Amino acid sequence: MAEKVAVIQQAQIDRLGISPVKCIEWVKEAFLMKDEAQMPAKLSVHPQGGDFITSMPCLLPERDGRKYFGIKIVSRIQGQTPMLKSDILLYDALTGQLLAMLDGNWITAMRTGAVATLATLTLQRNGVDVYSMIGLGNIARATALCLIAANSHRHITIRLMRYKDQAEAFVERFKEAEHVTFQIIDDKKEFVAGADVLISAVGVANELLFPDDSLFRKGVTVIPVHMRGFQNCDLFFDKVYGDDTDQIRNFKYFDRFRQYDELHHVLQGKNPGRTSDDERILSYNYGIGLHDVLFASKIFELSGQEACGFEMTKDSRKVWV
Repeated sequence: MAEKVAVIQQAQIDRLGISPVKCIEWVKEAFLMKDEAQMPAKLSVHPQGGDFITSMPCLLPERDGRKYFGIKIVSRIQGQTPMLKSDILLYDALTGQLLAMLDGNWITAMRTGAVATLATLTLQRNGVDVYSMIGLGNIARATALCLIAANSHRHITIRLMRYKDQAEAFVERFKEAEHVTFQIIDDKKEFVAGADVLISAVGVANELLFPDDSLFRKGVTVIPVHMRGFQNCDLFFDKVYGDDTDQIRNFKYFDRFRQYDELHHVLQGKNPGRTSDDERILSYNYGIGLHDVLFASKIFELSGQEACGFEMTKDSRKVWV
């Protein structure tokens, strides 16, 4: 028995022209189905040093007669290019058939940026039109793509913390966004003290990024995309939200959060989220396989004849040994 397996590479994903706004819609859709999905906490192994290979499985709830299971394998290996890589396997959960193998690098970047943007829009105080970003690599670019698209109806300002030539390269990347003004900040104290929304995509932080608690103004929303560098905020921010409790319950100060809940409860209307423009709010989105698998299923359905593939021949008889 031959089963057709689609192989969806980056070139095919590019041709689909998936917009940043669509990415935000997809991550919200995934959050809203979280209670119906089956998603064990991610599992990592460590081949050497700080390297890791992590598996992220998720079973989506049935919708429109289809039920998908998927697993993303993401690795960070010193010396590989790019250093962070991922692949996704997508299955028909009703038959067990392997449907597709997908390049997961674009999915990882864009779902991460879309989640950071969705958390920002959900938790920011009223009247915010200035956003501050530090750590200006690819994930920050994905976040900016989503943030800029979500604010296409109005003018916004994005403040960038200078590091080497990253800020200038960032401005060049988004020079065609006419409704955005960029400011480059050199002083870390000025950067954090002036932030209403602070989005950090710093990948490596062995110490606190902003240890002076007094610099965080009332009403600030902090989104540490890679979780690092804001543990002081755990102890005095008014509210903390997370994408999945099982993945952050082992944080050092988890038991000392003043108020904690999962972000999808805010999106579902079960939690009011921000209730005052003075509240300091922290949003930890560790990354969940639910988003990766939903993106993979959407891309698989959109790809149609675009997806090349191969036939996997399976013996329909039981293999006796």
